[in-house]
Amino acid sequence: MERTAERRVAITSLGCARNDVDSEELAGRLLANGWTLVPDPADADVAVVNTCGFVEQAKKDSVDTLLETADLKGSGRTRAVVAVGCLAERYGQELADSLPEADAVLGFDSYADLHRHLQDVLDGQRPASHVPRDRRTLLPLAPAARQASRPAGTTVGTSVAGSTAGAPRSGPPVLRARLDDAPWAPLKIANGCDRRCAFCAIPAFRGSFVSRRPTEVLDEARWLAERGARELFLVSENTTSYGKDLGDLDLLERLLPELVAVPGVSRVRVSYLQPAELRPGLLRAIATTPGVAPYFDLSFQHAAPGLLRRMRRFGGSEHFLALLDRVRAHAPTAGARSNVIVGFPGETEADVEELVAFLGAARLDAVGVFGYSDEDGTEGERLDGHVDDAEVAARVAHVSAVVDELVAQRAEERVGEDVEVLVEEAVDEDAPAHAGAQHHVVGRAAHQGPEVDGTTTVVLPVGVLAVPGELVRARVVAAEGADLVAAVEQR
Repeated sequence: MERTAERRVAITSLGCARNDVDSEELAGRLLANGWTLVPDPADADVAVVNTCGFVEQAKKDSVDTLLETADLKGSGRTRAVVAVGCLAERYGQELADSLPEADAVLGFDSYADLHRHLQDVLDGQRPASHVPRDRRTLLPLAPAARQASRPAGTTVGTSVAGSTAGAPRSGPPVLRARLDDAPWAPLKIANGCDRRCAFCAIPAFRGSFVSRRPTEVLDEARWLAERGARELFLVSENTTSYGKDLGDLDLLERLLPELVAVPGVSRVRVSYLQPAELRPGLLRAIATTPGVAPYFDLSFQHAAPGLLRRMRRFGGSEHFLALLDRVRAHAPTAGARSNVIVGFPGETEADVEELVAFLGAARLDAVGVFGYSDEDGTEGERLDGHVDDAEVAARVAHVSAVVDELVAQRAEERVGEDVEVLVEEAVDEDAPAHAGAQHHVVGRAAHQGPEVDGTTTVVLPVGVLAVPGELVRARVVAAEGADLVAAVEQR
């Protein structure tokens, strides 16, 4: 087949912020190899769907998106649909067999050569589907031995993120292309996980924990800031493990001030902290370092100690409340959020009530409530005491209703508080700034993480404007659910 002058590709990214980083790295690789990025799959020769394979609903959403995208074939420019990402990595050939609408199902090991695989698809070939394997077997058991021996696919995609592997010799030091113009950006500092939580399959398809070197992280931070990212959102599967494979568990608290000092960066936010691993030094650094959001994304998962042991987790209500007390001793207005699972095998009604009591005492700003479902290959699916699906749904509804009320109460507590809001959207930016006209913008305060923790609407004085990426100081005057309204005083 004769190659067209322009090869267009669109990337649809599903799931978490870590997946968003992978999508932008794939975009960078494809740009470096002559492809043109377009935002709409209908305008692309090849539509790439970066899937999520975390929980049952995420898998369904990924399959639905693949099917919807495949429907574009034959009706316009789109000629092929390719599945990548966690669902493709986790199920590979099985996904390909059940979803013939996808022209290729490619795992992480294909990322370095994705441009060639896409061209093969356009040339009428069907690349061999990924064959899943336990990625934890690709690295030494000892974390300190991993940096020198990590194979392709153990950090971000298939290379050490920030390297020039797969790019032309004159290519950029950071292999990434931004897929939006948001004033914040996720920055992956590590990949994989060494924990063995009974409900989670992520380590098997993401692999063992590997930190990115600080120089790589800083290079990418500078690159993102040059492209308009004012808030850097540090992401990984377990941020509290950062540095252990580099022989330095204090590395993150030293890295944070360096990230804040990057020209153009206004705020740094840390995500996904394991309560059992949150050391005093790191807690203090997040709570007190100027420019770092005092924001604690704590993976509690439950509060009943006995059930947490069955989950292969540690802690409980008493330990977690003491941890939150230490956070607030350093930063009284710190943000705190978590996710919890209800319906795990063996969970009793008493366990649920302990969880509800803990949430009532914890004063969290946001809580995600998930119903347990078996994940292939995990310890949880082999445990006795499975809770009936209908009862799981009922417990999710009960805890969710409690959470909605508690989160609303916590937001109300913030009325009268001064907040710094990163503007993300100027809602009425086209309105004339004449006398008597009042403008408002929408963004996030320091306690609000991207996309899941609520927003803050800022009412500006007459004649005053604010643009996306600007940090605006305001006082909270009202709350609705997790969302706040704040006002800037007339200067």
